Amino acid sequence: MRTIVQTLPGSASTDQSEIGRTFAGVGVSPGRIIGSILLMPQAVREPAVGESLTEGTSPEEASTALRTAAKAVQTNLTARSVGAFGAGREVLEATALMANDPMLVKAAIKLIINGASPERAIWDAAASVAEMLHNLGGYMAERATDVLDVRGRIVAELRGVPAPGIPYSDTPFILIAEDLAPADTATLDPAKVIALVTSSGGPQSHTAIIARALGLPAVVAAVGVTALANGTRIFVDGAAGTILVDPGADEVALATAWETSSAALAAFDGTGRLQDGHLVPLLSNVGGSKDAVKAAAAGAEGVGLLRTEFCFLERDTEPSIAEQVEAYRGVFDAFPGKKVVVRTLDAGADKPLPFLTDASEPNPALGVRGYRTDFTSPGVLERQLTAIAQAAEGTQAHVWVMAPMISTAEEAEHFASLCSAAGLATPGVMIEVPSAALTAASILEHVDFVSLGTNDLTQYAMAADRQLGPLAALNTPWQPAVLHLIRLTVNGSRDEGHDKPVGVCGEAAADPALAVVLVGLGVATLSMTARALSSVAAVLASVTLPEAQQLAKLALTAHSATDARRLVREQLPILNTLGL
Repeated sequence: MRTIVQTLPGSASTDQSEIGRTFAGVGVSPGRIIGSILLMPQAVREPAVGESLTEGTSPEEASTALRTAAKAVQTNLTARSVGAFGAGREVLEATALMANDPMLVKAAIKLIINGASPERAIWDAAASVAEMLHNLGGYMAERATDVLDVRGRIVAELRGVPAPGIPYSDTPFILIAEDLAPADTATLDPAKVIALVTSSGGPQSHTAIIARALGLPAVVAAVGVTALANGTRIFVDGAAGTILVDPGADEVALATAWETSSAALAAFDGTGRLQDGHLVPLLSNVGGSKDAVKAAAAGAEGVGLLRTEFCFLERDTEPSIAEQVEAYRGVFDAFPGKKVVVRTLDAGADKPLPFLTDASEPNPALGVRGYRTDFTSPGVLERQLTAIAQAAEGTQAHVWVMAPMISTAEEAEHFASLCSAAGLATPGVMIEVPSAALTAASILEHVDFVSLGTNDLTQYAMAADRQLGPLAALNTPWQPAVLHLIRLTVNGSRDEGHDKPVGVCGEAAADPALAVVLVGLGVATLSMTARALSSVAAVLASVTLPEAQQLAKLALTAHSATDARRLVREQLPILNTLGL
């Protein structure tokens, strides 16, 4: 049975003082699971500047040690790549090749001959090689990251400590970490990592988003959990946000029941509706054509958010119009006859681009990001809109386009004019900034729809960085203040006879209980990770529109986010039945 995992071979037994101990965090992806843990290794520390060979070690011996370590890293990565898949396999294969690259090894050995320790030698040699590759640009520049990854792995091998990144195990495990960086997830195998628990991060952190996309039970901001020893057996409840050390029969029963109910959860039939027949189209958030194909197979009624950053990230130059056309068309072709909402480039903040954003901004979350990049780098947005329009030609998809980080009606009007000039008939904007929610009626005089980005709307409404664990309690879309902003947006869409659609494409839409509240507030469509479609559809189908509206009132009048969530969940017994 997948939910019950035996203690990992060679791992420590549970500390008797820890048995029965509980940790409280923030549940970000539902599921109840029992397993043994593996801790994310600490980042490799840089060797001391000027570190030299230890007394009694010859340059020849140190060079041999370096070659042996490099070969060991290459062998390990090659073995892991065989069992990996998709992008993870490609990352491992590329890194394995770089691990024993003659240019890198020879450069390090030269430094050893001059007296450097093998750790310091490979550190400095890798920095020089990475800089050289970066300056070459294009494909070679992309390999610079592989060199720096290899550097840490070889230093770890020389020191005899665990390599950085997701730990490797032959058996499934629960991953415990302070937090996960985007690069860490490239080699995360959901067949081995069965749940995620972090001591920091918030509900909208990268870890939370990845967990929901992979369908892994996950808890963030569980302070103290990284003190547990490898091999400790725990119970994780990703909905309640709780962790229990050395679970007993009750937890085994809950984990077993969750596995049974999740397996029995009917696949989404392609039509989102309430119990009384009220239609709520359920769309998917995608980041490229592969995501789109999977979302279509899962029954998504269209795309509510196409993240176009996948065309721009990890590049030193802007992609050509032709490159963008090819990338977008793959998504459009996956949804013939259905709506595909394209978000224009959301660069800045946690997605910096060397050719577009200023990395020295003191507060990038409040800086030049999203639509605002057109202020400082005019032309990029217009070329992207041209590419979207060209990609839409000859496809059967209904292409809508929206701008992120819109703050004023004037900005919305300007964006709509750019869309019109490009030949795009259905412009819209993201509501992520409180000012946009408050002036939704004025904004909708210029565009045809709005879509609520609840991740950023919550961050800005609560003045709480969504990546920070200590602020996780503030950074939840269950906050009554955030719900009031959503209601104001819906009300604005109906002012002066607009009656233009308001959707939600933020992570809030993937929370089945919150989805009910959003529909009760008047939201027309919900867009989420494809894995959430079935659970959201099942819960929506259990309520009528008047019941959803009543639950929305409960949440709006609650004194806190915790109360709002509790009050609504108490009225939805199906959540407990399905382990959601």
